[in-house]
Amino acid sequence: MQIDRFVAEYGHPELGTGVAAPRLSWTLTGAGEGTQTAYELEARRPSGASVTHAASSPESVLVPWPFEPLASRERLELRVRAEVGGAWSPWSAPLVVEAGLLDDADWSARFISPRDLGGLDDGAPVLTTDVAPSGEVASARLYVTALGTYTAWIGGTRVGDDVLAPGWTAYQERLRYQTHDVTDLLRGQHGDVPIAVVLGNGWYRGELTWDLRRDRYGDRLALLAQLEITYTDGRVDVVGTDDTWRAGPTGVLADDLYQGQRTDLREPRGAAAAAGASGAVDVLDDDALIGRLVAPLGPPVREVVTLPAREILTSPSGELLVDFGQNLVGWVRLRVRDGAAGSEVTVRHAEVLENGELGVRPLRKARAIDTYVLAGGDEVLEPAYTFHGFRYAEITGARPDLGDLTAVVVSSDLRRTGEFTCSDADVNRLHENVVWGMRGNFVDVPTDCPQRDERLGWTGDIEVFTPAASTLFDVQGFLGSWLADLAADQRPDGGVPFVIPDVLHETEQEPSEGETELPRQRPDAACGWADAATVVPWTLYERYGDTGVLERQYDSMRAWVEKQRALAGPSLLWDTGFQFGDWLDPTAPPDRPADAQADPAVVATAYFHRSADLLARTARVLGRDDDAATYETLAADVAAAFRAAYVSDDGRVHSDCQTVYALAITWDLFATDEQRSGAGDRLAELVREAAFHVSTGFLGTPVILDALCLAGYPDLAHSMLLTRTNPSWLYSVSMGATTIWERWDSMLPDGSINPGEMTSFNHYAYGAVADWLYRSVAGLAPAAPGYREIEVRPLATGQLTHASARVQTPYGEAGVAWRIDGDRFVCDVTVPAGTTATVALPSDGPAEQVGPGHHEFDVRFVPVLGRDAARTPKEGTLLR
Repeated sequence: MQIDRFVAEYGHPELGTGVAAPRLSWTLTGAGEGTQTAYELEARRPSGASVTHAASSPESVLVPWPFEPLASRERLELRVRAEVGGAWSPWSAPLVVEAGLLDDADWSARFISPRDLGGLDDGAPVLTTDVAPSGEVASARLYVTALGTYTAWIGGTRVGDDVLAPGWTAYQERLRYQTHDVTDLLRGQHGDVPIAVVLGNGWYRGELTWDLRRDRYGDRLALLAQLEITYTDGRVDVVGTDDTWRAGPTGVLADDLYQGQRTDLREPRGAAAAAGASGAVDVLDDDALIGRLVAPLGPPVREVVTLPAREILTSPSGELLVDFGQNLVGWVRLRVRDGAAGSEVTVRHAEVLENGELGVRPLRKARAIDTYVLAGGDEVLEPAYTFHGFRYAEITGARPDLGDLTAVVVSSDLRRTGEFTCSDADVNRLHENVVWGMRGNFVDVPTDCPQRDERLGWTGDIEVFTPAASTLFDVQGFLGSWLADLAADQRPDGGVPFVIPDVLHETEQEPSEGETELPRQRPDAACGWADAATVVPWTLYERYGDTGVLERQYDSMRAWVEKQRALAGPSLLWDTGFQFGDWLDPTAPPDRPADAQADPAVVATAYFHRSADLLARTARVLGRDDDAATYETLAADVAAAFRAAYVSDDGRVHSDCQTVYALAITWDLFATDEQRSGAGDRLAELVREAAFHVSTGFLGTPVILDALCLAGYPDLAHSMLLTRTNPSWLYSVSMGATTIWERWDSMLPDGSINPGEMTSFNHYAYGAVADWLYRSVAGLAPAAPGYREIEVRPLATGQLTHASARVQTPYGEAGVAWRIDGDRFVCDVTVPAGTTATVALPSDGPAEQVGPGHHEFDVRFVPVLGRDAARTPKEGTLLR
């Protein structure tokens, strides 16, 4: 028996928490079928003094901080042990918890900006100073952020491994800073040690949205850095950015996230550029900037994996093309051997080939080109202040060998939590495509796409994808931070912008070329998009048991529901104003993606009910019973209005398409069993008429398979999953996709790119199906918040012969692995400590309740087919 994982709050940041009383979580393994009955926490200070807290409690997830709140810079070493059946586990490995700078007054440094360089049309500047340690260094911390992105060096050595720090937040309200342990970079140093920081444009000053404006947040790059050196004799030196720092140019001549980076390798870059820096800096006298500083909640963007080139090709036009075999996000690392000084190498990027050439039309105005002027000799070329979405690269000016080419994949460094496999290789590839699509679009912000002139935090995409995201990776801190930005950018009347961070508040006008769907009014109220304000925090609560995120977001959730109430008016029918609706319904013309089969008013009113219901549930969880009663009544009234306006007595739903039935069934908007069964039968009929093809867009797709299962048609759900012609999930797989596409037919069967101007080959929204693979195919689902209770209910129809899933829940690993062996159904179930599971297998036997440990079942197989499989949404697993 041992403690395996012991973390504070969400496990991030690794140093410099911004929470004075971080909650604590641990997982226990090797306890057999026992349950924790008590725990002890020990906190030890650097002086060696310690204090212990003991509790008789089974709790081990997000346990309240039992000690005095942390002060700025305070460092504790924690250990935990658990009691099971009268026996104590060994103490855990130590967990270091160190606070960052928790008060504005902790900052003596000020933001500085280059005075005569670093303008909009200049390259990336370096800001530098020297520090001379005045004794034996005990510890040193660098607290740092930027308006722009930064990379720092001390003594010529890179500080940390973050990419594009400090990341993208609602800069006008929240600006992250990072804390770095730089003790080893200063210990033993004598004389002047240079500190150098290079600033890139990043999201702060780079081009954003299709109008390519470069200064949405500000037109000056700036740095805030505070180095605190503690000596063994107790003295502390503080070196902060001020007017004594120097500025200079670097060999990075231009950098932009959309357009790429231009680098002159003949000029000094990085730390080397500091030596020639002699320009002045300005101190930005703006105390409000300090007031915006926050510590991270989630992990930084890092290089998470590298991939070797798979093949070198020659295009019909004679260009050298490189295939990395995987659509990814990052950049190309290229080794050039014996290059001529002054010659130029260009690397262009694209996700697909069309007619054998680089398919760049979907990039729209994003050039996605990195260029290098060579210094001569052997050199490694790669950018540092941009990223691209690509599988293919076109290289001119060099003729590399296969071994000279590497794709560097960057992403927020999220902990992988979900693994799935089954008997169908294409479904397995689909699952991997979802993983790669999420990895590529979770680059500090959950974006729609990573390649074209967009890459924005569209609320609709993450609203539908959060259940899958929270299964595949640990996104507590990542999405917790994004939700803080949502609340910061939310309108005073409760409206929620289309994208977070909101960079469309000044783009009330021109949509991208060929599209006509953005409203002319202020973009802050579209169903399914703005409902991210309620759906995302509730989903995080479901998956992680985190009431803290509900508490933090409650005012935001309530404000959005009240905005919906105002929009709907006395009728409670939301039938006015702009809607994206069931975006990219497969029947919509390429240039009119909102022209869906589903009536937007039906969809919007269903979402109004959904958000009111989630708000009522949230209020009940938080003990706000008066609010809970208010919004329970509102949700019931909206459902009644929905039925009166849009549902017949026999369950027919207005606009009679897959999406409206899927929403109404999954969210139980019916009053009678006759309506429920009628709607389910009609949905099944529509699916059969479509020959099991998907006929849903962004909002219907995440719930269509659940709706079929709830209606008693899991066999039709499996048939829809396994369909391989367009439109279907496996069509893209059959076309060689390695990520999820934006459109069902982003590539047409003849290999040409969809003619729509909005065509991405890396768009995770339709990957929401991955959550269903875990819950319904493998049969592993949370039945209580945080997986405290688990439901194992494989909906095995016989169309797949085996499946397995593992999820790293907050309590530890839960797993299901089943196979059909003749007339037997063999299933292995793993239940983590601190939880219980209900196991309902496809057999003629009853469900069983089991506790922690490993359990094996061998039962007679009875396929889950027909009406006997039907359940109401209130039974069984937690659903969207």
